[in-house]
Amino acid sequence: MYKYGSHKYHVVQSLAESGLHLADIELEQVYSELTDYFNSDKQNIRLTVIKAGKPFDLFTPEEVMHFRDVKGLVRLDYWLFLGTLTYILAYAGGTLIWRHKLSLRRLAWAGVAGVGVTLALIVAVGLGSLVGFSQLFWQFHLLFFNNVHWAAKGYMLMIFPLGFFYFASLVCVSIFAGLALIVAGVSGGYLVLTRNNNNT
Repeated sequence: MYKYGSHKYHVVQSLAESGLHLADIELEQVYSELTDYFNSDKQNIRLTVIKAGKPFDLFTPEEVMHFRDVKGLVRLDYWLFLGTLTYILAYAGGTLIWRHKLSLRRLAWAGVAGVGVTLALIVAVGLGSLVGFSQLFWQFHLLFFNNVHWAAKGYMLMIFPLGFFYFASLVCVSIFAGLALIVAGVSGGYLVLTRNNNNT
């Protein structure tokens, strides 16, 4: 996604116009190191590139602080996903173990309801993005960050232009919608097949 987004939004060219000349492979390395940072125990990120023949810190102190804040959100997402997955597996596992007459159908209805909520949120976010993605993106940062380092002047906003986030949002929404439809298909199919079977 990083590679495609960087080509789509001409990141290398934008950096070159600002005086920082990176080859495509060097930019890919920057993205790779950022990904590694978000999944590491490092508190701060430090990326050094060559500018005008000399080593140069790619991000300003303010940008480094913002990446630290972003990493905190990423970690929070991981914990939320883990907690949700644990709950789902415990609920589904208990249902399958005891196999009460209505439990599996109740689980399937819960799946359908969950898909409905998910798709409603996707539609709401989609409509908000169509009306004004930049405004929605700005409000997101005001809500989740207690400083304005996300607007720091430097190379961060060149490496991650607004269009890149719009593209990334579309990719993520498409994945979530696809997974939701799979759950809907499995849950709905089970409900249809067992609607007249009182022993299931």
